[in-house]
Amino acid sequence: MKPRVSFVVPVRNDAARLATCLRSIVRNSHAPGQIELIVVDNGSTDNSAAVARQFGARVVSVEHGRVSDLRNRGASHAASDVLAFVDADNEIVAGWVYAALACLQLPGVAVAGALYHAPPDGTWVQRSYGHLRGGPRGQHDVDWLGSGNMAVWRQTFEAVGGFDTTLETCEDVDFCHRVRASGKRIVSDARLRSVHHGDPSTLREVFSSERWRGRDNLRVSFRRPLAWASIPSAIVPIVDTLLIGLAVAGLLVTVRAGWLGLLLSAAALIVFSGPTCLRVARAAKRAGPGPTVGLLEAFVVALVYDAGRALALVSRAPHRAARPRAIAAS
Repeated sequence: MKPRVSFVVPVRNDAARLATCLRSIVRNSHAPGQIELIVVDNGSTDNSAAVARQFGARVVSVEHGRVSDLRNRGASHAASDVLAFVDADNEIVAGWVYAALACLQLPGVAVAGALYHAPPDGTWVQRSYGHLRGGPRGQHDVDWLGSGNMAVWRQTFEAVGGFDTTLETCEDVDFCHRVRASGKRIVSDARLRSVHHGDPSTLREVFSSERWRGRDNLRVSFRRPLAWASIPSAIVPIVDTLLIGLAVAGLLVTVRAGWLGLLLSAAALIVFSGPTCLRVARAAKRAGPGPTVGLLEAFVVALVYDAGRALALVSRAPHRAARPRAIAAS
């Protein structure tokens, strides 16, 4: 009999968090053969492959590849009609498979998933980052979902050509745009809860990760089929880059222009912070009453995020995963 769901988990030197991830997936198996575990090992030098085998996963070894290629490789080995993509630094709830299959049975639905949750024991940066991202609520159609917490019909995955292996990041946005262009629905369901232990834990990590993502975000946003909802995320970094340039220019001419140069820099920075303030306000409104993060903390994280996205257009940062912290067994 075919497994009900084939899980594809890409990993590179992340054995500790991989164990937590696979343990959470195994909790979804209530009978032998219900799920299939495929771990695509991207040239790890730690014991990630050994950990995967301990949980009964099939290990597909790749010497070097982008995460989009790793997911495609894993999918090509899968036996189920439903593919689940979960990243090694994610941890899902025990009812994830049930909720995913229920969503995929809805009329016209091809992809199901949900926004990540921040680590419950995370740093103030991670709490603020998660606050700005927002949390899943209820069940509703969305434009795209993150590929670290996603279930998709295999037939749809193959029909749209899988993930674009020319992209280093934002491959999930591109994939979902093609799915929607094919006439299929993408549904977010809060029951597909996933904690992302890989959220950036410091301001430096926020800045470098957004410098890494920013350029592919621009490429994907203007690709056909064009998704108008994605255009603001591409336009804002372009404007921000110009404003940063004006601020720097104002400081450079201060010696000659005096207070006029400082005024130019101040005006540019105030305008730069405008969209940041709006995003923090929207996040606070979305969160509603109850415990939340400090607005000043959220503003600082959002400002660093925007600066990283802007500078991605004129510079490039390599992807360096943060050193995994020890995660308690669950």
